[in-house]
Amino acid sequence: MASRAVVPRDHQQPRGEAVAGNGKQKKIVAAERRNRQALGDIGNLVTIGVDGKPQPQISRPITRGFCAQLLAKAKEAENNKKAVRANVDGAQLRANVDGALLVTNGAAAGKGPEAEKAAQKKVAVKTKPEAVIELSSDTEEVKKEKPINTKKTGEGSSRKKVQTMTSILTSRSKAACGLTDKKPKEQIVDIDAADANNELAVVEYVEDIYKFYKLIESESHIHDYMDSQPEMNEKMRSILVDWLIEVHHKFELMPETLYLTINIIDRFLSVKTVPRRELQLVGISAMLIASKYEEIWAPEVNDFVCISDRAYSDQQIRNMEKAILGRLEWTLTVPTPYVFLVRFIKASIPDQEMEHMVYFYAELGLANYATMMYCSSMFAASSVYAARCALNKSPVWDETLKAYTGFSEAQLLDCAKLLASFHSMAAENKLIKAVYRKYSQPHRSGVAFRPPAKVLLAAAAS
Repeated sequence: MASRAVVPRDHQQPRGEAVAGNGKQKKIVAAERRNRQALGDIGNLVTIGVDGKPQPQISRPITRGFCAQLLAKAKEAENNKKAVRANVDGAQLRANVDGALLVTNGAAAGKGPEAEKAAQKKVAVKTKPEAVIELSSDTEEVKKEKPINTKKTGEGSSRKKVQTMTSILTSRSKAACGLTDKKPKEQIVDIDAADANNELAVVEYVEDIYKFYKLIESESHIHDYMDSQPEMNEKMRSILVDWLIEVHHKFELMPETLYLTINIIDRFLSVKTVPRRELQLVGISAMLIASKYEEIWAPEVNDFVCISDRAYSDQQIRNMEKAILGRLEWTLTVPTPYVFLVRFIKASIPDQEMEHMVYFYAELGLANYATMMYCSSMFAASSVYAARCALNKSPVWDETLKAYTGFSEAQLLDCAKLLASFHSMAAENKLIKAVYRKYSQPHRSGVAFRPPAKVLLAAAAS
């Protein structure tokens, strides 16, 4: 039986060339050429529906990338059920697919470059993005969707919200009726911003300094000592403090000196029993110590001998000075009320009258033993609060004061009521005449003549 001649691959002849050999071999090659046909569907095509419509049969194998693109578009169409989508021109989509096929098949069929260019132009046509309008139950919003062809798989929809006239009118109506959902939050004023270039203000450290003061003020807080002093009472202490305020005013000393003097007296009396005849000696010795600590030019010992009408000698003053320093273990750096008053007055953004009123209430509190139960920071904050109530400041206590003092309005109410009651009795109280005269002067705005806070007096009476 005759066998067909097989031509090796390496020696196959190109198309259209003559085949060397006998005539029988030529007939076999010609028959093979006539029997060659294009491959058809071999079962590797996938039919994918877009918007519920089946795709036309494609006469070429689908690549992985093209198949993934079609699957992503189908999944996107299923997930976007709520949106009312515009009708996409199916013919245009099919033209794009057919154009892509035309490029591939044209190259395979050996068509010329002109056919390839025409197919590429056909593929390059892009569908215009269609606007999609979505209606919700709450508001009506017009949302624009990106073109389908340019959107990537897994990318969120970028829809721009447009405020409608209905929502604008609704919000205006609520605001007019006072039905706003949220009240505007008060902003805390930066009281140190104006001192940014002032080196003496130490803006970089001032917050840490006052945090430290509040941390250690309990260590120097004075407990109730009057029961341990058999020969003195609260009235005698008030007379001594009132006299020292007058001496301080005559010597024109710094405010820090006065507050440190009272602190030294109370701390010494809390640890040492003092006879009545030496109470004034303790007072002038404490002021001598405070003057040396705070003043640039401190008064001399002879000045205090003269101011006390020579009731004590200079040696007695020096001996008492040593006794006080020994008992206090030379601890003079303590946060007095004045340290906090300066900061809290600054937080209240005061005028001149407001500042004088705060110091008036503070010195009234110094002269009265009842305020000793409060720590220095609370006493200072209560003086500011009572002064704002007396001058009818509005608001009485805002977020800025609350932030810098660390106290709420309710925490200061008890001490503020006490200070207001001292103010109401200042004109008739013989124990604090020097304080009343000092703040009745015009250069101190005459704040002693102002009526006390009626709100605090009413609260104290109830």
